[in-house]
Amino acid sequence: MPFTVAIVGRPNVGKSTLFNRLVGKRLAIVDDTPGVTRDRRRGEAHIGDLQFTVIDTAGFDDAKGENLAARMRSQTEQAVAEADAVVFTIDARAGLMPLDAAFAGWLRKSGKPVILVANKSEGRGGEAGRMEASRLGLGDAIAVSAEHGEGLGDLYDALAPLAGAKGGEDHKDDAIVEGEIEESEEPKALQLAIVGRPNVGKSTLINQLIGEDRMLTGPEAGITRDAIAIEWQHRGRAIRLVDTAGLRRRAKVVDKLEWLSTADTQRAIKYAQVVVLVLDSTDLLEKQDLAIARQVEEEGRALLIAVNKWDLVEDKQVALRKLADRLEISLPQLKGIKVVPLSARTGRGVDKLLDAAVALEKLWSTRITTSPLNRWLQVMEDSHPPPLVKGRRLKLRYMTQTKSRPPTFALFCNLPQEMPDSYLRYLVNGMRERFKLPGIPLRFVLRRSENPYAGRKPNKE
Repeated sequence: MPFTVAIVGRPNVGKSTLFNRLVGKRLAIVDDTPGVTRDRRRGEAHIGDLQFTVIDTAGFDDAKGENLAARMRSQTEQAVAEADAVVFTIDARAGLMPLDAAFAGWLRKSGKPVILVANKSEGRGGEAGRMEASRLGLGDAIAVSAEHGEGLGDLYDALAPLAGAKGGEDHKDDAIVEGEIEESEEPKALQLAIVGRPNVGKSTLINQLIGEDRMLTGPEAGITRDAIAIEWQHRGRAIRLVDTAGLRRRAKVVDKLEWLSTADTQRAIKYAQVVVLVLDSTDLLEKQDLAIARQVEEEGRALLIAVNKWDLVEDKQVALRKLADRLEISLPQLKGIKVVPLSARTGRGVDKLLDAAVALEKLWSTRITTSPLNRWLQVMEDSHPPPLVKGRRLKLRYMTQTKSRPPTFALFCNLPQEMPDSYLRYLVNGMRERFKLPGIPLRFVLRRSENPYAGRKPNKE
């Protein structure tokens, strides 16, 4: 198992900034607003030749009960329990706070090795706060500036002996590992983004999938802020699950922090292969749901619809029929889209969702050879010839697939700029039916075919 370090401290001391500095990427959202981080996030960190797993945590609050602050504290407690060492971070410029002292006392009882770090120590402003930190009884504080990358050498000196004492191989957890949301040419894992409006059960669904309370959940809307990727396996298939913040209408997004969360979610959609749009069965397919679905289609991602809280629906057949009718009218560009009813709370239907996602990714990666493609095109043209445009007949000459993921086709014709949208829809729907490609984006790129007689001199004989 890798050496694991948890970064802890009260809100707004720079824990996420230090996390980003150690992993070398901006994985966690950073803002001056206290309490930005809520879920714990893992990353692969390094300082020089020292490699370890680092966990970013929510700001420690002395809260109890079932409210959001208490559940965030529980996430921090779990991170400390998993860690081999703890980096306790204070704000050197703000100085010691009563919550720092309470947190230090709790950490001493945990029995974990604790490294005290005084962040924001650049310049002279943080010197007094760093000296004051010795009162916590955790030794001298290491002066660090996470924003500017200062003091990491001293942090290395403190961590290296602890990592060496633990020993063991430096490899990733066999069960659940988190990584950056990014796209690769040959992805090893199916990247599956879970999206939807706030409070439809996205994080509950993630927790049900991986079998642990990994993501913070609750009745409050908008709990999740960061898009967090978790590598996992389903029936031998590597899957990277990405939990995202709920998406509201753009007109309602006025807060800077929500704007950052929305941008993080949109990035997750862009780099996903399959996107699961989670609907609330008690409030099916609102206007915002359709806006999210269209965004997924425009990005060329494969879309799967999960209807959560299905156990609350009384007449299930009527609900499915209404949803199918609405999808046919509002999302004709994704005709045949797969719908999976489930309950994230009880786990019913969850396996079907993953099986459908794996099957959909195969469709999204489809390649069709040129010969059957052009035979199909000829049949389509014979059955319904292209219309006359300005007195001239549109002629479809040739078709070939240029790429997959999503399937993209080049269609050569004599007047590409005059091709009616209605005839293009006819071709797309015919392709879905003939090659069994329901519910995935299909791209047609119209290209002009050259006249084979253009430029030739006429025969005078």
